[in-house]
Amino acid sequence: MAGSRLEKFGTIFTRMGDLIRGGVVKAKDVPVWYDVYAAFPPKKDPLYVKPMAKRYGKVTVTVPEIFYKEDEVRAKFYAVYGTGPRAFELSKPNFISTCQRFVEKYGELEKQGEVPEEALFEETGRALLAEGVMLRRRGGPSVAPENRDPVLGMRLKDMLSELQTDTAGKAQAEGEQVQGESTGTPH
Repeated sequence: MAGSRLEKFGTIFTRMGDLIRGGVVKAKDVPVWYDVYAAFPPKKDPLYVKPMAKRYGKVTVTVPEIFYKEDEVRAKFYAVYGTGPRAFELSKPNFISTCQRFVEKYGELEKQGEVPEEALFEETGRALLAEGVMLRRRGGPSVAPENRDPVLGMRLKDMLSELQTDTAGKAQAEGEQVQGESTGTPH
């Protein structure tokens, strides 16, 4: 009974009386109104009655959708980039998700007005990349900075074939040098 806050399961007076009898509320902590109510009870006990509205026919309640401009940016962000590589840090009170950072940067660039509306989404991705936030497109490679080292972009097969040609070239050069020394002709 004490778990419910609605008055339909008893009045506040009866619930307070039950708490006092049960020892939950000590005698020194009894509120002043309890003694006044006990000394001067109302003529009619307060009774919870659910108000009845007169309705004829089927009533449909239409709730307007709450839709913000940022929701469009969020929807496009999640469609392009997904939720990201890691979960949200809800235990940290000051945690800002990658999506929220994207929305804030999008708003900044939009207020500046330097970037056309069509390119604003891509420019926001580039601006976050410049700040060090890596965005990974769904089903594709991550967005990489343009000034990346070309060696990192090489495939393993290309690296091995290049290494083999380098060693073969060095071996051939050393072979010619050894041959030149044995014949006595300078190379």
